[in-house]
Amino acid sequence: GFELIETRVNKIIEDIKQALIEYLNLGMDSQNIKLSSFITKKIPNDYSYLSDLFSSIEGKTIEQYFILQRIEKVKELLVYDQLSLTEISYQTGFSSVHHLSSQFKKITSLTPSHFKKIGAAKRRSLDSI
Repeated sequence: GFELIETRVNKIIEDIKQALIEYLNLGMDSQNIKLSSFITKKIPNDYSYLSDLFSSIEGKTIEQYFILQRIEKVKELLVYDQLSLTEISYQTGFSSVHHLSSQFKKITSLTPSHFKKIGAAKRRSLDSI
């Protein structure tokens, strides 16, 4: 019986993570939909139950996990170096470049531009390999 419950809990956690990725991919289009509403639409359960379950398993809230996902997406886009910071903030659902920068610095202790320089320094061009 316990294995069945554990499997069900793990499935719900994975479903929440998948929903967060989908929500992140909406970018600024997600501004019309609250994160909690999006998740409960994908996983028909009470949000407080899902939130408590996620926190107890992952050790962080859904919102904290989502912010970390957003910052990882920002890092990826910074390293690709194809979009401006304004475009990156729009694509990752931040309300402004300032908001993106402050969240980024809070999580990574670096500014996005400093991270971009470091990321570029660590990468080698294909013709130099």
